Amino acid sequence: MSRAVRTMVALGIGVVVIAMLGPVAKAQPPRYPKPTELPNPYRLAADWPTMPKSMNGGHWGEVIRVHVHGDGNIWVFHRCFNTVPPGHATCIGRGAANPPILEFDPSGKLLKSFGAGLFAYPHAFTVDEQGNIWTSDVNDEATVLGMSAKNADGVVMGQEVLKLSPTGKVLMMLGKEGVSGNGPDTFDRPTGVAIAPNGDIFVTDGHAPNRHNSGRVVKYSKDGKFIKTWGHLGPAPGDFDEPHDIFIGGSQGRVYVADRKNNRIQVFDQDSKFIAAWKQFGQPSSVFVGKDDIIYVGASFADPAAKKGQLRGIVVGNAKDGSLKAFIPDPADPDKLDVGTTASGIAADDAGSIYAADVAAHNLRKYVKVK
Repeated sequence: MSRAVRTMVALGIGVVVIAMLGPVAKAQPPRYPKPTELPNPYRLAADWPTMPKSMNGGHWGEVIRVHVHGDGNIWVFHRCFNTVPPGHATCIGRGAANPPILEFDPSGKLLKSFGAGLFAYPHAFTVDEQGNIWTSDVNDEATVLGMSAKNADGVVMGQEVLKLSPTGKVLMMLGKEGVSGNGPDTFDRPTGVAIAPNGDIFVTDGHAPNRHNSGRVVKYSKDGKFIKTWGHLGPAPGDFDEPHDIFIGGSQGRVYVADRKNNRIQVFDQDSKFIAAWKQFGQPSSVFVGKDDIIYVGASFADPAAKKGQLRGIVVGNAKDGSLKAFIPDPADPDKLDVGTTASGIAADDAGSIYAADVAAHNLRKYVKVK
């Protein structure tokens, strides 16, 4: 028998064997537990932080972001102790008595505050390793509640990312204040900002609704030079629909995006290579990843048994494989809120305590892990 004939016979036998075995079963996607099936090993820290009575009587308004710096201090970005319009309260006209940026020590004592007059609609916030503060303003209206959105220089506030010194001095602006766009030097409602260890700047752009159908990540060098952009409005891997938050962290230095209206966390390397899309974290509004590769997501889940059909809370998982570890349900009663609530901003310290910024519940929460 020739080699060609032997090969044909072997192939024929292989086909017969495969036919006898039947179709090959498709690999099933992993089953992730529902939030209600996960443990909650956290307790709410009472009476934290200590708010001075001189600031809005000691009561929060809409809190949008929270960040734990390397020195252990906690930074908060909020909407100037305001609650109107609900869900996107304005800082316009709030004055020096209602500063949007606050720094607390770990005990919850207020250390400093500033930022009055810089923002109309605060959104993105982070603090880099040098202590510089990065913020965004998603305002896209010339007037809000009948008030002009122009700053002291006569420019409409919004559509920009600001780098501030630890004392509030403006060091850099990305985008063009008051100008919407989706080019290398313009944004259309930039939602989040993250700073890589080498200083590269990553901005999520496209809060819904926006005029240019933006849904992307924009990357800049540490001196603000445009490097690249990726993603468009849409559901495909690497595209976005209201990317609401961004974080760079974990042992692998990956980029994590809370792709809110696509109901997923998307994971990339810092050169924009797509790695994963995780739907097990629900509809995410915020994302944080610790040095220990624990991921924290403020999210909501469709649940017919829950009030208003949604279960809201903080999901804790593994930032390497997307597995789920814990779920902390929101303590706020949805029936008492003007808009839905999740942790719109989230962070954790080295001890594993979690900090959650609530827009709708007008609160800043701290959770401590039960030992």
